[in-house]
Amino acid sequence: MAQLATQTTCPYCGVGCGVLAAPQADGTVAIKGDPAHPANFGRLCSKGSALGETVGLDNRLLYPQVDGKRVDWDTALDHVSDRFKQIIDEHGPDAVAFYVSGQILTEDYYMANKLMKGFIGSGNIETNSRLCMSSAVAAHKRAFGSDTVPCSYEDLEQTDLLVIIGSNTAWCHPVLFQRITQAKLNRPNMKVVVIDPRKTATCDIADLHLPLRPGADAFLFNGLLSYLKQHDCIDWHYLEQYVEGFASSLDSASKTAANIPQVARQTELSEADVAKFYQLFASTEKTITLFSQGVNQSTSGTDKCNAIINCHLATGRIGKAGMGPFSITGQPNAMGGREVGGLSNQLAAHMEIDKPEHHDRLSRFWNTERLTNTAGLKTIDMFQAIERGDIKAVWIVATNPVVSIPDADQIKRALKQCELVIVSEIEKQTDCTEFADVLLPALGWGEKDGTVTNSERRISHQRAFLPAPGEAKADWWMLKEVGKRMGFAEQFEFETAVDVFREHARLSAFENHGERDFDISALADITEQEYASLQPIQWPITDNAPQGTARMFADNHFYTASGKARMIAVDPHYPQNEVDDEYPLVLNTGRIRDQWHTMTRTGRAPRLNAHISEPMIDMHPVDAGHWQIQNKALAQVESKWGRLTGRVNLTQDQRPGSIFVPIHWNGQFASQARVDTLVAPLTDPISGQPESKHTPVNVRPFLPRWHGFILSRQQLSLTETAYWVKVKGQQFWRYELAGENWVEQPLEWIQNLTEQQGEWLEFSDQRAGRYRAANIVDNQLQTVMFLAADHHLPERGWLSQLFAEQTLDAAARQSLLAGRPGPGQQDKGKLVCACFAVGETTIKDAIRKGEAKSVDDIGRCLKAGTNCGSCIPELKQLLANP
Repeated sequence: MAQLATQTTCPYCGVGCGVLAAPQADGTVAIKGDPAHPANFGRLCSKGSALGETVGLDNRLLYPQVDGKRVDWDTALDHVSDRFKQIIDEHGPDAVAFYVSGQILTEDYYMANKLMKGFIGSGNIETNSRLCMSSAVAAHKRAFGSDTVPCSYEDLEQTDLLVIIGSNTAWCHPVLFQRITQAKLNRPNMKVVVIDPRKTATCDIADLHLPLRPGADAFLFNGLLSYLKQHDCIDWHYLEQYVEGFASSLDSASKTAANIPQVARQTELSEADVAKFYQLFASTEKTITLFSQGVNQSTSGTDKCNAIINCHLATGRIGKAGMGPFSITGQPNAMGGREVGGLSNQLAAHMEIDKPEHHDRLSRFWNTERLTNTAGLKTIDMFQAIERGDIKAVWIVATNPVVSIPDADQIKRALKQCELVIVSEIEKQTDCTEFADVLLPALGWGEKDGTVTNSERRISHQRAFLPAPGEAKADWWMLKEVGKRMGFAEQFEFETAVDVFREHARLSAFENHGERDFDISALADITEQEYASLQPIQWPITDNAPQGTARMFADNHFYTASGKARMIAVDPHYPQNEVDDEYPLVLNTGRIRDQWHTMTRTGRAPRLNAHISEPMIDMHPVDAGHWQIQNKALAQVESKWGRLTGRVNLTQDQRPGSIFVPIHWNGQFASQARVDTLVAPLTDPISGQPESKHTPVNVRPFLPRWHGFILSRQQLSLTETAYWVKVKGQQFWRYELAGENWVEQPLEWIQNLTEQQGEWLEFSDQRAGRYRAANIVDNQLQTVMFLAADHHLPERGWLSQLFAEQTLDAAARQSLLAGRPGPGQQDKGKLVCACFAVGETTIKDAIRKGEAKSVDDIGRCLKAGTNCGSCIPELKQLLANP
């Protein structure tokens, strides 16, 4: 019998969507958006909609291991605590480190921070949020005296001008983008400006797109500040009452970006477009600037964020409905990590390591004399210290640094020689678990219980609805057990997640008389039943605001010593890493629509693998022509730090002189596609956030002897080929391949790989260098393989469809080795809508027949575009070019 739906939250981006999850009698999980959750009101993106396909136990880590051998929990935890104590006794507390994740729950985060900073006595706890949001954190602290995000999602629907910079919101935060799109439809006078070197899907709703020079963001916003002053658009009363530092900020802006012609040269934009943007900003009071990784991931990310904030402070556009600077986070609990001090230079509850009064307060609250009084190493420095041997033990929780940190091969070197590597994971085999001395099986989404905080400061309960598999445990439980074994039993007596949450809430209230922004004191005595039924709520949550707080700074009070906000004088500069003759192109990295981080979860869902199936290299045709690179062919990207091989996608939407490569592929899914092997380990000097948007590279054709693909019902081992990509499909696995040496006996090769019997069909044209084979058992397709001397091969869509058939009909058999359907056979084409598995050919047919003349028509006929809306820009392109 199917269970009732459980209210929980999505484990992907920082939008923090509510999800209704209902386990079914057949073992599957039915997923719907929660219409009562104020982040999404029932909407889900393609990734959220496919969550039910990601909860299987294949490749799950189900029991603890030490040195590759299965052990019980007591043995594993004793080993970890004993080794930690030994290393600390010999080398001091800074010889150990934690590296955690914005994917863990707040209770997990709190426990990790308490153990490392409070009782081990080191600041060496970092989180992968350093890679995405730490520049915004530093900018908030400089401007507001606290890491406070002032806005709410409803502000995005109330604004008259939305400036989106450094964010492909349509793909990275799809549900929020649909709220914005609907708001624009409801209020046609609302304007949207998108600032991005690429023309992305987000530009679909843009009234103005500014494809600025990569890295020139601060020049643009310093120029805006100069323009506002020159055109008497400064709110001098607001500045004099509530802001300090404005004189030096205005002076710096005037010197570095004095006028529109100068800004146009600095940003490589047209003067007309710069003027239009400035005029819109100056004339529109209700303005929000939504910014994300494209701003943060920079060697000057903190300054860029402050340049944006400066313009809002100068005009008094903060703390009011429909206006403000709005940093949108990339992970489901990046904000929760910031609440508990998950970064190495923070203390819990938004307290600071370098403030003696905060150190004293937290020491007394935790009843410890071991609380660190110095910041730990930031991410890049931490892993370099591991390689040097300064850090001798690292505990990695719910993240995959071998894939996700710049100069990723250096991370491999560091972990390979580290004395003790502990990995808490749900997956048995990842790029990171390969280096683990100790593997600890963690609970995954649907199994663990606790809280997360989204981009608008909204705390939601992520509830369990599945039993714990095998011997998997909650991350907070592992950490507190190690704390107890290290001699701190009294301070780590937690029995349930709500025990941890209550302490977290009490700390936020402890000696906080309105001096700290993070305050959830109204939840400090929450009962187990109240915790179980906790509904989404925005902090601060206090006796004066028991229902939470939608918008910050409405009272014009900030958390600086003076109570005033601070404008920061910004001296813009281009990225340190400039192109040269050897590396003439700029590499930009980021997310794609249907994948998440390093694909550990989304790679399990067949429908999420169909839209973009291979590591891709987006490139402008002009650049491709210069370096003789063909569309859909393979190419190699190389920097001073590493090399990547991917499939070229030529597009006019890519800015000339730059390429774009996604972050997602790892060593489990592709041969040479970890983009962070290319990325320079350069960081912002203030935030420590790496520069992931501007690495000089070159691109060359990759010319293997042969190309091919295999579709098979069973997983195959193909790691010896020069290029391989593994893709999970519906009832089959797909392998994209290329090799340096021609396969001399292709039938024997594929038979050895599959060990399949049954009937084999073959086609061979040795002169053209083409070979095709298919294996049929009991009239059901088992395997199909196509090899060729070049990359021109049939599309995989129709062949993929045949694996859903119980038996092959005569027409399918006849067309099988042609690789395309014959008369009367339907090919759905390339996937466009992942939510409802609608292909390009199906959509084009509806357009040609006159059944679909608009996006709404397509939705009514085929449902495409009616869920998350991420595919709507593509639907519009198909309507324009059917």
